Amino acid sequence: MRILLTGGCGFIGSAVVRHLIRATAHSVVNVDRMTYAASEDALEEARTHERHTLVRADVADLAAMQRLFAEHRPEAVMHLAAESHVDRSIDGPAVFIQTNVVGTFALLEAARGYWSALDAASRASFRFHHISTDEVFGALGDGDAPFTEATPYDPRSPYSASKAASDHLVRAWHHTYGLPVFVTNTTNNYGPWHFPEKLIPLVTINAIEGRELPVYGDGSNKRDWLFVEDHAEALVRAVEQGVPGETYAIGARQPRSNLEVVQTICRVLDDLRPDPAGPRERLIRFVSDRPGHDFRYEIDASHAEASLAWRAAHDFDRGIRRTVQWYLDHQDWWRAIRRKTYPGQRLGTAA
Repeated sequence: MRILLTGGCGFIGSAVVRHLIRATAHSVVNVDRMTYAASEDALEEARTHERHTLVRADVADLAAMQRLFAEHRPEAVMHLAAESHVDRSIDGPAVFIQTNVVGTFALLEAARGYWSALDAASRASFRFHHISTDEVFGALGDGDAPFTEATPYDPRSPYSASKAASDHLVRAWHHTYGLPVFVTNTTNNYGPWHFPEKLIPLVTINAIEGRELPVYGDGSNKRDWLFVEDHAEALVRAVEQGVPGETYAIGARQPRSNLEVVQTICRVLDDLRPDPAGPRERLIRFVSDRPGHDFRYEIDASHAEASLAWRAAHDFDRGIRRTVQWYLDHQDWWRAIRRKTYPGQRLGTAA
């Protein structure tokens, strides 16, 4: 297929591009605005591959999106472009509405115009795959069953509300116009090339440098953690096999509290690179919780696993070890980001 993929220089998007180039024969037009969290380096060998084309453009620019559809004539869309950091959405929600809501609207309209002019066979095979988050479902309590595709929406932060709005737009374009769309919702991702302000890279980098490891509240907030390369494989399976109108909830069945995540990183790093000053758990500091901090997210991935013939290959311990080793091996990359993005500052608080 010719795939138009948005946000392909971001954390998850770049993993999808790498998987497409390494494991399939598909070609990809990678549309990215190249904001602070984008990295061409994360494309690795795909950066110069003949089946990959990088276009610097804003998904909220309708005219630019229309030109891209006309020029590249994709057979599928994978829409990953999004602002995704909850803390940033609390401090400045406007950009989240612009990218996640207005951007999705513009891409839908460009896709609808293009799709409407296709011949009958091409219209029938075209797919619009919208990639979303489990945070649109709200928060779970300790005894609650995990989220499924049927869980009602209950977003709690500006970020999750903007993603919920985009999900609703996508489904409305399916029901109103017949655009062949489907949605995937996923849990927290981690792995190589993750921008250093998110929990796992932040804690890993701080621990490497012997800095304090700040954890919100008492660290009991719980997430289901999915290794990004496993997610990329699931997303490609979905764009190849996804049924219009469907939803696929993608998770790893690997729930951990934030404190357990931080402690695991400390133990792995102590094993890979011991600190003469002692075990790194000594660096953990509990700090004031953030506003509206959802307690728990977890997905029942049964439907996606059965429909896509997919299951996450990495358990949490294996995935974390690969991730910590990657940050040890790529210090030039994250140190350059720290100097450029946070000059003279320490990174923020672990989620």
